[in-house]
Amino acid sequence: QVQLVESGGGLVQAGGSLRLSCAASGGFFRINDMGWYRQAPGKQRELVATITIGGSTIYEDSVKGRFTISRDSAKNTVYLEMNSLKPEDTAVYYCCANVNYYNNRVSGVWGQGTQVTVSS
Repeated sequence: QVQLVESGGGLVQAGGSLRLSCAASGGFFRINDMGWYRQAPGKQRELVATITIGGSTIYEDSVKGRFTISRDSAKNTVYLEMNSLKPEDTAVYYCCANVNYYNNRVSGVWGQGTQVTVSS
């Protein structure tokens, strides 16, 4: 079973930056799409950004131009560089991955989440 372990969250002032990392480990054939979602208190989980195995990216409108998603496929790791952070970016950020296992099964996997808090 694949595990996703996130790191890099924390407390930052508005206008600051943080870099989130998410590393996949376990037995699998390939990691396909990877992405980041976030969930603020009292709100539904929402997409932040995704990246395909080929490097194509999609961003939620409010983070375009401020956040950058990237991946190191050799390390099975996805990153989220967050700049010009705003208080409304405060949320628990979750990493996700679409995984191909050796038995051809495909499954989505979630990380445990990392808290990002932006103070005004």
